[in-house]
Amino acid sequence: MCGTCLVGGIYTVIQTKARLTSEEWGENYFLVGPYVESNVRTQVELIEPTNPVLKRTIDKMNSCGCKVYFGRWLIEGSPYVILIDVGFTAWSLDRWKTELWDLCNIGVPWFDREANDAVLFGFLTAWLLGEYAAQSEEPPHIVAQFHEWLAGLGLVLCRHRQLSVATIFTTHATLLGRYLCAGNVDFYNNLAEFNVDKEAGDRQIYHRYCLERAAAHCAHVFTTVSQITAIEAEHLLKRKPAGRYEFSNKGADIFLEALARLNYLLRVNHSDVTVIAFFIMPARTNNFNVETLKGQAVRKQLWDTAQTVKERFGKKLYDSLLVGQLPDVSKILDKDDFTIMKRAIFATQRQCLPPVCTHNMLEDSSDPILNCVRRIGLFNSSADRVKIIFHPEFLSSTSPLLPMDYEDFVRGCHLGVFPSYYEPWGYTPAECTVMGIPSISTNLSGFGCFMEEHIADPSAYGIYILDRRFRGIDESCNQLTSFLFQFCKQSRRQRIIQRNRTERLSDLLDWRYLGRYYIAARHMALAKAFPDTYIYELHEPTSTSGFRYPRPASVPPSPSLSRHSSPHHSEAEDNDEEERYDEDLEAEKDRVNIRQPYTTPFKNKSSAVHGANGNSDEVTGEKN
Repeated sequence: MCGTCLVGGIYTVIQTKARLTSEEWGENYFLVGPYVESNVRTQVELIEPTNPVLKRTIDKMNSCGCKVYFGRWLIEGSPYVILIDVGFTAWSLDRWKTELWDLCNIGVPWFDREANDAVLFGFLTAWLLGEYAAQSEEPPHIVAQFHEWLAGLGLVLCRHRQLSVATIFTTHATLLGRYLCAGNVDFYNNLAEFNVDKEAGDRQIYHRYCLERAAAHCAHVFTTVSQITAIEAEHLLKRKPAGRYEFSNKGADIFLEALARLNYLLRVNHSDVTVIAFFIMPARTNNFNVETLKGQAVRKQLWDTAQTVKERFGKKLYDSLLVGQLPDVSKILDKDDFTIMKRAIFATQRQCLPPVCTHNMLEDSSDPILNCVRRIGLFNSSADRVKIIFHPEFLSSTSPLLPMDYEDFVRGCHLGVFPSYYEPWGYTPAECTVMGIPSISTNLSGFGCFMEEHIADPSAYGIYILDRRFRGIDESCNQLTSFLFQFCKQSRRQRIIQRNRTERLSDLLDWRYLGRYYIAARHMALAKAFPDTYIYELHEPTSTSGFRYPRPASVPPSPSLSRHSSPHHSEAEDNDEEERYDEDLEAEKDRVNIRQPYTTPFKNKSSAVHGANGNSDEVTGEKN
């Protein structure tokens, strides 16, 4: 439903901007995606279409051997969804693949199930849009946005069949780019040198690459999610846009190396700060490992012991107060209490080091994270100031080991580290920002480039941007180590100030601001598809419009001036600094730099066609 991957970034984009787009287009906004019964049961309310043209369209397709469903997606904005059962029309696959070959000379191998599903979904969405146009009494003005290569064939077919549809193709990351970066090549510095046909063929994804490239070239408007992805698309897809377990791509390699160097710095500087680095990256496992479960049992035993002693303490305290006497603190804990506590402490002692990984890995000897940990020697020994916990599955509140949701986990951390080499946008650092958590990203991520453009001094707001484009791997690693070491030296008060500043950047990431790019793309597509009806005044922005955050006027958090600190609360830190800082004043200064949301330079030539108020024949849809 609305995306080919229900845990990926594309799904997050569609879901979070649904309310904004629904407000723009009203009852004329529909999301189109594949029908997945398990998701529909919990996320969709199936209803009858309220639009008579759409009802006739769905009825006609169902009478011709399709299964098309209509409903509301139960998220903020409650957008309409049109869900197509791809598997129900699998009998047409060979015929449609033959038509694709005759039309585009693109052959899809029988064993590529994902590409076969893309063929089925592409033909079905083109059928849906064509049928809608045929059922309309007046020629409709439809704008359809297709996300990623998996939905791109529908766009190609719309153009070939000359349907009355304004098309947008949005790539969140190019297919070939993902594969090249996973192969440890110097990707960004050699973009102009790649033989794209050969590279795609060598990786046995040439047919997928052709579908993606065809969609990019056939679209009225081609967009990407960030400027760094636009540069990539221009070289790999050969068109300039209008404005998974990936060890190296996600920067796990450089992060682990930086942790080893941080551990050395903390030890030689005799710091008692303990850094716990969590790696939440799904991998193939068969169960929790025994040592992890033992640790969980010991933790529970410690908790139960503390509760028992607390209850005994409370009862004695109450008895003392009841007779009008202050308790004798030296007697309020007796020998039995100390015996219980000592026994609990002795139970925590291990005969081996704490495990790095929480699960039994199916490919332990070849896992890149574990192999890197073995190489750098961070095995969670008592002498190490940096500890590593590798949790190879997504977080869930139902997990017996880490029973918490992702949002709760993020809010419990001090810093998010995402030193990606290949990251078209970067939703994890964006989520950290919205929750007030400082983060480290790179100038090869869409998020990092976006923040550099909009903030005069990102690090003062808790946005550390690592240079991975113009520095070698060792230099980048040293820079990351410096970021981490300086962060560890911050006092508790400095961290609070920085978190407040970070959270104030959340307006930058609101769809009221980011949605302007989608709005402009749709209006541009309408103007290109229906030039007699719409005008779009194209202009290239010369500088950042909207927000521009200055360097904070107050003294920024200066780790070099801070004294001893630790990640936990320390009473000694409460009065160790007299840094002048007024949170309300700082927030007001930042708000002065916030301009109004974007207004598109869009004009409608015909007064008979209204925007998106539900009274016209304009329809917008997104194919995922």
